[in-house]
Amino acid sequence: MCEGRPDDVAIIDATGRHTYRDLRRAVGHQTKLLLYWDLPAGSRVALLGANSIFWVASYLAVMRAGHTAVPLAPVLTSDDIRSKMAHAGCAALLIDERLTRRFATVTGSVERTATSSAMRELLATDAERPLPDARPPAESAVLVFTSGTTSRPRAVRVGHDNVLANTASIVEYLDLRRDDRMLVVLPFSYCFGASLLHTHLAVGASLRICETQAFPETIVEAIEADRCTGFAGVPSSYQLLLRASSFESRALPSLRHLQQAGGRLPSAQVDRVVAAQPHARLFLMYGQTEATARLAYLPPEMLAAKAGSVGRAIPGVSLRIADEQGRDVAPGTVGEIRARGANVTLGYWDDPTGTAEKYVDGELLTGDFGRMDEDGFLHVVDRRDDFIKSWGYRVSSHEVEDVALELGAVAQAAAVGRPDPDAGEAVVLFAALRPGATVGVDEIEAHLRTRLAKHLVPHEVRIIDHLPLNQNGKVVKTELRAWARSDGEAPTDGAELVQTGGRHG
Repeated sequence: MCEGRPDDVAIIDATGRHTYRDLRRAVGHQTKLLLYWDLPAGSRVALLGANSIFWVASYLAVMRAGHTAVPLAPVLTSDDIRSKMAHAGCAALLIDERLTRRFATVTGSVERTATSSAMRELLATDAERPLPDARPPAESAVLVFTSGTTSRPRAVRVGHDNVLANTASIVEYLDLRRDDRMLVVLPFSYCFGASLLHTHLAVGASLRICETQAFPETIVEAIEADRCTGFAGVPSSYQLLLRASSFESRALPSLRHLQQAGGRLPSAQVDRVVAAQPHARLFLMYGQTEATARLAYLPPEMLAAKAGSVGRAIPGVSLRIADEQGRDVAPGTVGEIRARGANVTLGYWDDPTGTAEKYVDGELLTGDFGRMDEDGFLHVVDRRDDFIKSWGYRVSSHEVEDVALELGAVAQAAAVGRPDPDAGEAVVLFAALRPGATVGVDEIEAHLRTRLAKHLVPHEVRIIDHLPLNQNGKVVKTELRAWARSDGEAPTDGAELVQTGGRHG
């Protein structure tokens, strides 16, 4: 996977610029440690740390030693991490030394633990650390915990063949090269973030790690300073750049391609991204953790002709739209998106019931609903759990959100349902404004009533400071649903609740 020349830069992180030689030495060091522990083949090894050369080297070493990597996000609580480690049956833990005090109860819960300190000391010298021979691969290369809200942890079993197939497809359609440099803000513990790591190391390219999205201007500055050729983000990443940085006013000539996945970026904001950096090709993508992060992509040249689409299946994957009985539906008809191909993973760890429900005869039932047009381009309508059932209609939250985001003053929008004795569910829209925007809720309401069918118009509009996001930058709609049920209490400081009086029969 580390295909770069020894002197090429592989990773730029907070500790400096690290060449492919440095990375191979680091992988050799971590692999030797794991072999010294003499764990049973296929053991699960937890990995806890922010994006860094330590994370990358440890991740690759776990697989080289014949074990299964279990990445854990450092934004989680100690209880969450211990619960996930127990579910996976982790036999060891590799942890960034900066986190040991904060996660003392985690390190004390596993017999074998190592920090990043020894690897850091090695990299401070010029000492060699040969790569031990690779052990036979474990059946699961990685266990990736989903960001869903089930009653127990749910980890997807990603196989080595899944990683290789996904990587080859992305490298092909993005035309990645050795001279590419990706600006990384997504955590490697997230399947989209991991795909950036796999694809760029596979072609000998480099990754420039930006540790936080809290200050979007630092992203713009890093792209410019390190001449990054690529940037990848979820919708909230681009919304933050448009809302609170100079991304739209600053030329970034080094950018060659932009990637957006992890949800739908509304067409109005797609247009703004393209206008901001017209020389960079924007790829809209769709996928799931259960499909190694990628299922479809929309080529940049089709952005206008197929506005609102997430494209066609990536190489090696087939997609179809099915009804509740699993039968194909006609073009333009909404049904569940189903996928088949080398990207589809092995199922869920220690969850045969969940696996049997989601994976049927080699086909992945995504739980997403969409429609396919006559040309085979996919349009995602909504997640099964995000549909709002109001007055007998099935309301797509995306449809409501997209119209709200047509207002330039609205930076983020999310629609959820709230139990209602008359409607079944009332539509509640949460919106965050761009800095300095003065649009009032009455203007938002008027726009929605003009552009939406009566049954889609929200019963309430709430303006809040920002939408709640999980560790991967996705909107946490379960939290918004709780806020929507809070009898009008403002969820954050400065939030505003406005009753629109919408009542539909």
